[in-house]
Amino acid sequence: MHSESEKKNQEKEDRILLAGIEERIRRAEEWYTMTNSRFLDLRQRSLAEIRSRSSGSGITYGFYGGYEDAERVIEVFFPQGMMRADSPQEHFRLVPGENPLTVIRAELKKGTPPPSHRDYLGALMGLGIRREMTGDIIVRDDGADIIVLREAAEFLLLHYVKAGRADLTLSEVPVEELRGIQSDAEEITASVASLRLDNVLSAAFHIPRSRAAEAVNSGIVYVGGICEKKADRQVKEGEKIVLRGKGRARLLSAGEKNSKGRMKITLRRNI
Repeated sequence: MHSESEKKNQEKEDRILLAGIEERIRRAEEWYTMTNSRFLDLRQRSLAEIRSRSSGSGITYGFYGGYEDAERVIEVFFPQGMMRADSPQEHFRLVPGENPLTVIRAELKKGTPPPSHRDYLGALMGLGIRREMTGDIIVRDDGADIIVLREAAEFLLLHYVKAGRADLTLSEVPVEELRGIQSDAEEITASVASLRLDNVLSAAFHIPRSRAAEAVNSGIVYVGGICEKKADRQVKEGEKIVLRGKGRARLLSAGEKNSKGRMKITLRRNI
């Protein structure tokens, strides 16, 4: 249970976050320029999505973390007619000079035991870098690629020299040159009574439907980037579902109901 002071602090942080989103929307609209937020976690992304949908502005917005299915993302706001593709990721592939993200590549000397994700993140926090300045940290045996806001890159190249006990050799590379992104996924075929969220969640993550419903009620399930608290919410083909702490899945297809009143669905789950 959260204490009353923790709830008040969270509410204050939420107000600050949403005020920042509104300011970036206003700036994009009035100055006719692309703007972006700092990095958002799942919960913050959900809040930002809801606020952006209800803004009533002519701004086009999207979420971007450097690669498809990034966990930590920024929200990017485009004035009408400025986005040159269907998503920020595709836009920045066409116009890489406008990309607000870059990659700090940390490389290890041969034979150095690789630091953990916690080591890399702890070293960043030790430098006073706020978590909102950094995105996903993609760890490999020979080092790591760290996605950051471009404005933080110069400072990190000068000062981010160690993670755990390992010395780091740093360079800045474009987002397009990211290494080590895990793209392994398993395809799941299942039979469900309906496309209720708890049914689909149960099939995707191999958990009982009762546990799936509990997860939804607990606020740790996101559909299309928004926290969803209704277990009977109908999932549509193509929608992405995130179960915080467990992974993400996408409903690829759903067939017609058979004579027993069940339907075959196909999902892709990241593993």
